Amino acid sequence: MEGQKALHTEICDLLHIKYPIIQGGMAWVAEHHLAAAVSEAGGLGIIASASATAEIVRNEVRKVKELTDKPFGVNIMLLNPHAPEVAQVIIEEKVPVVTTGAGNPEKFLKDWKAAGVTIIPVVASVALAKRMERSGADALIAEGCEAGGHIGELTTMALIPQIVDAVSIPVIAAGGIGDGRGLAAVIMLGARGAQVGTRFVVANESIVHDNYKKRVISAKDIDSTVTGRSTGHPVRSLRNNMTRNYLKLEEEGKSFEELELLTLGSLRRAVVEGDITEGSVMAGQIAGLISREQSCKEIMEEMTDEACRVIQKGW
Repeated sequence: MEGQKALHTEICDLLHIKYPIIQGGMAWVAEHHLAAAVSEAGGLGIIASASATAEIVRNEVRKVKELTDKPFGVNIMLLNPHAPEVAQVIIEEKVPVVTTGAGNPEKFLKDWKAAGVTIIPVVASVALAKRMERSGADALIAEGCEAGGHIGELTTMALIPQIVDAVSIPVIAAGGIGDGRGLAAVIMLGARGAQVGTRFVVANESIVHDNYKKRVISAKDIDSTVTGRSTGHPVRSLRNNMTRNYLKLEEEGKSFEELELLTLGSLRRAVVEGDITEGSVMAGQIAGLISREQSCKEIMEEMTDEACRVIQKGW
């Protein structure tokens, strides 16, 4: 009972979900099949808008609604040139939740709030967390550098308690969480839920190419690396020929433009085409813990059951 109570947090009530687990907004990965499956399993599924146009996002939203009547959300990458139009789609399609990344969402908050959208920005520092709370965010996703894709500098262990102490709104932890022990740990740090990305990459319902899934499942603990530190845009991926070439060019002091040419379209090549040699196989450090493909329902139930046991009895 103690574990079950600990897992019913303010995030469950805020988002109207059974479990305090949010699926990460992973570009090319988090589309309607995965989002709907996570929501049906009791968490919050997320559609990643990435660089998509407003109409593509609108179509994804409508497809999710055909598959589930449970709450879901859309992640807006604010560097997307179509972000203003996507922000309007959130309102027009009555999307319950929006998460944001890669920028400051303040200019959209007033309209979203007026439309009753629950707003959860992704932050990687205490300063940004405080600013988002002042701007009217309903909750925050605090993401440590263990995560896959674009990352900050602080680890989840260091970041979560500092942000929890700095704000009064609920904090959702992200980065390096892939099982029930991780979920229990971040709740003990003061988070009220967890965002999970890499483990959902290998879900049965994930449309990711089998080559990508197998690479994640076969990953060892030291198999991820970070490229792009020299450009100010660090990205965590699994090591391959592309990351080796990128790091070599960084060491040689190549320009941002030259480095960008190497990665142009590389995530799509990995996710859609299955090119795990020259594509960008984004995954978090937790990949070394992931050993099999499961349904979203199995993932959610396994994580929450384990978290309850850990909270109630310890090891």
